[in-house]
Amino acid sequence: MGQTPQPTVASDVRFAEAMIPHHRQALEMTSLVDDRTTTPAIRLFARQIAAAQNPEIKTMTGWLAELGRTPPAEHEHGGPAAGYGMATEAEMNALRAAKGGAFDRLFLRLMTRHHEGAVKMAGEQLAAGRDQRMRLLAKDVYSGQSIEIARMRKVLDSLPA
Repeated sequence: MGQTPQPTVASDVRFAEAMIPHHRQALEMTSLVDDRTTTPAIRLFARQIAAAQNPEIKTMTGWLAELGRTPPAEHEHGGPAAGYGMATEAEMNALRAAKGGAFDRLFLRLMTRHHEGAVKMAGEQLAAGRDQRMRLLAKDVYSGQSIEIARMRKVLDSLPA
């Protein structure tokens, strides 16, 4: 016999409503890569992040719509994802202004912290969430971004100071 689907609880909704703007900021960060670096590893990270997070945003947005909830607009620096590794406006401006090696180092530091925040959110969802789709998405975020954190740290350590 299959498991009976668990009812949606507030933590499921909070997870989606916080993760959508969190992912949007990551996508904004990755959109800066092509014009600011020639480092293949950084370009690869950006493509992988976009490939994972665009469909996740669509899943969470559709799921919220099914519940009759309006998905969050753009990312807000003080919104529900604050405290989960979100870059401040000043950090985003510094990233927008950086090029070459300086961009690479800042991108990796900010994105690693950003991913650590997403892993924390996913862990909280796995602990308290009940909705099967949101739990599966949280598992994907948790495992995928944990792997990317280790890879980004390795690349950061290999970059010239």
